[in-house]
Amino acid sequence: MATLVSTYGGLPVAAPALREVPLESNPQALEFADALTGGEFDIVILLTGVGTRALLEVVERKGSREAFVTALAKTRVVARGPKPLAVLRELKIPVWVAVPEPNTWRELLVAIDAEMTKGLDGLRVAVQEYGVSNPDLLQGLEARGARVTRVPVYRWALPEDLAPLQSAVRAVAGGALQVAIFTTATQVIHLLQVAASMQQQDAVKEGLRRMVLVSIGPTTTEELRRHGLTVDLEASHPKMGLLVREAAERSPNLLRVKELQ
Repeated sequence: MATLVSTYGGLPVAAPALREVPLESNPQALEFADALTGGEFDIVILLTGVGTRALLEVVERKGSREAFVTALAKTRVVARGPKPLAVLRELKIPVWVAVPEPNTWRELLVAIDAEMTKGLDGLRVAVQEYGVSNPDLLQGLEARGARVTRVPVYRWALPEDLAPLQSAVRAVAGGALQVAIFTTATQVIHLLQVAASMQQQDAVKEGLRRMVLVSIGPTTTEELRRHGLTVDLEASHPKMGLLVREAAERSPNLLRVKELQ
């Protein structure tokens, strides 16, 4: 992403804000795998590609990967976007529902509704989670009558090396940067968490309001708004290259408008 920013003439300041940490002791994932193999689920929702692969690793450590893949192929599988879809294609597992862009929980529920016009009453639905639970998705499924099982396979944590993120906090608070690009909601949470630990949260929010805030999609935009921050540009499609290109094309004008306010 920094290379893309440089390609368009920008000066990238990279500040890694998260890392994925597998849940090594994962009884819920193993219980889910056993239940799926036993035919106890009607629908499986895979929310991320990395989460799908992590789930496969958990199953493989137990020595039941083949049985798990076979059972998954016999189940109605929902892929929330291209990354879990790519994993399923590698495994030659048919996809019942492929969620369209921008791949949020809203599109997921609409896509399922299109296939299940009579709702999910009594159906057993497993949701592979990523980082944190999505209560809106879980409540939406339950409101449709589903019996939902959460399957956490990894969690988000702060980077082991906080120095780049702390440096970014100081730069934003000090007005040294003009554009901020966010590609996940968790980046927003962690940036403000680190800022708070440095007694800089209010200063960072003020700094961000002076900058052009760019979001990759609705979920990230919602998180920024939750903290009182207005998104100036949301990518027309949630693709990294397109995100940077649109930011490069529109940020100069957006910044001029902000400076006049």
